[in-house]
Amino acid sequence: MAWFAAASTVAKIGMVSGGISAVSSVAAAKQSSAAGKYNQAVQERNATVSEQQAEMIEKQNEFDLARFDQQFYELQGKTKTAVLTSNVELSGSGLRVLRYNAEQAEIEKDIKTYNSKVKQSQQLEKANFARMQGQVAKQQAKTAELGYYAQAGQSLLKTFG
Repeated sequence: MAWFAAASTVAKIGMVSGGISAVSSVAAAKQSSAAGKYNQAVQERNATVSEQQAEMIEKQNEFDLARFDQQFYELQGKTKTAVLTSNVELSGSGLRVLRYNAEQAEIEKDIKTYNSKVKQSQQLEKANFARMQGQVAKQQAKTAELGYYAQAGQSLLKTFG
């Protein structure tokens, strides 16, 4: 009879152990899922920040171009004044200087705009990459979560099956 009682106690300990193992696996699955959602949220925030930086770069370019136009307007005014105060008509070489300044100004504005677009594109690419990383983190967590649930099921089958 003592042998039967001991065997019964060992069986009960095995059941409790199997139940604890299953509960631990379910808890780990929930934790894995929460971690995946958190990591995805972090990457989504990073993506949003990068998109905001791209918008700021665009606005900075607009401001820089407006300031450049103002400076160019002042330069052209000073150039006209210099030409006219040197007792020369605003023709010939005076006009060529003004035209050259205008051409160079357009080239400079194009360069500024191009550089701004490159920086914006880089920020948008960072945003896309962050979102992809977030999706990967969520999928990895989902895979781990399913693995933990499978472990829980195996523990229960071994214990009660």
